[in-house]
Amino acid sequence: MTISDTSTPARPLLVLGAGSQPYRSYFLEGLAARHPLVLADSEPPSWSSSLVHGHLPLDLADPEAALAAVKSFADRVPVGGVCTYMEHHVELMAQIAELLGLPGPSPAAMGACRDKAATRRLLAEHHVLSALSVQAGTEDEAVDGARAIGYPVVVKPRAMAGSAGVLRADTDAEVRAAFLHASQETVLGLDAYAVGGVLVEEYLDGEEISAETVVVGGDVQIVAVTRKRLGNEPRFQEIGHVVDAADPLLTDPAVTATVTGAVRALGIQRGVLHIELRLTAHGPAVIEANGRPAGDLIPLLVLLATGVDLPAVVADLARGVIPDLTPTRSRAAGVRFLLPAFSGRLGAVQVARGLRETPWLERLVWTRHMGERVTAPPLASIDDRIGHWVVTADNADQCHQRLTEVLVQISAPTSGDSTHTTACVR
Repeated sequence: MTISDTSTPARPLLVLGAGSQPYRSYFLEGLAARHPLVLADSEPPSWSSSLVHGHLPLDLADPEAALAAVKSFADRVPVGGVCTYMEHHVELMAQIAELLGLPGPSPAAMGACRDKAATRRLLAEHHVLSALSVQAGTEDEAVDGARAIGYPVVVKPRAMAGSAGVLRADTDAEVRAAFLHASQETVLGLDAYAVGGVLVEEYLDGEEISAETVVVGGDVQIVAVTRKRLGNEPRFQEIGHVVDAADPLLTDPAVTATVTGAVRALGIQRGVLHIELRLTAHGPAVIEANGRPAGDLIPLLVLLATGVDLPAVVADLARGVIPDLTPTRSRAAGVRFLLPAFSGRLGAVQVARGLRETPWLERLVWTRHMGERVTAPPLASIDDRIGHWVVTADNADQCHQRLTEVLVQISAPTSGDSTHTTACVR
């Protein structure tokens, strides 16, 4: 398998969307350390200004206008590649790569990743274990679908992310409520980029993981397995992740077969993917396949635990270069997200003396500020995360222990209005 490198270091990478600094700066820094970057975004660079060489103003939610603007730009400035780490823009990224004759996944494959109904259909056609799924246009259709599948079920938006609008339902009444919720909730403005609709799906019981996967020329390699910590149902809020370089699932044949089957079913020939699975009694089953690197700082955990640099891999694939996927570390790393214990206004956060100097604490970041309103689980969304911390360790058990050690040394009290919600809705 040979991929020719036709670009030069002087040709910039076009990056679609910057995202939020607390969660995305490390990825953009990784790209900027290797190549000049041009940020394509509707807003001028703010926190990312020191990392990019230029800004291409684009309405990324208008593919036709964005493609025309990129073509005009590329006629003046040769582009070495195009990439994104944002769920919003994976389909547009593929369209731009195709338009400019640059390496990239097919638009059809990325469209199938963005549309969970299409994902389920393709997985079923290729006999890849997944959840039974029906699309519902009304509450009555949702109830009929749930009865046909059998309770419990999961009701979710057709094209969201971050567990927005995803609820378990055990009764007809709960399905009706969940249908309305899934029809309205969004996150990070994804509704401007998403196909509408609601899915009712089989509830998959078992531990949830994700396979951080690299595809080059159709060859599939799982570079890391992420063990997820979820909040209480009926929501499926992710509150932490751990990556262990020695995770036995890295070489588990059933996990490998399911991930490979999903990649091929979706027609993905190139990319860094985040494929979520549940380890059910019948084997690993696909929850969803994302056509971009994981969020929630998971690529940082992969780097800290294994040495595999996913931002560098993304840049290499965008330029047509075969990436180096050789692990250079054998450690563990984890992240935990702090949600409020009670809804209300956030008080003064407190950190135990000396905690920030702990050598295994890679970062402790507050993402909400004193006086802001936050909502506690079970109504909390990812916007209600007060902060997060990343730790490193020799193994997964030590990693979990250190994540808990940080938790008991910080506090973020809330007080006041307990009825407010910051859940992202249209």
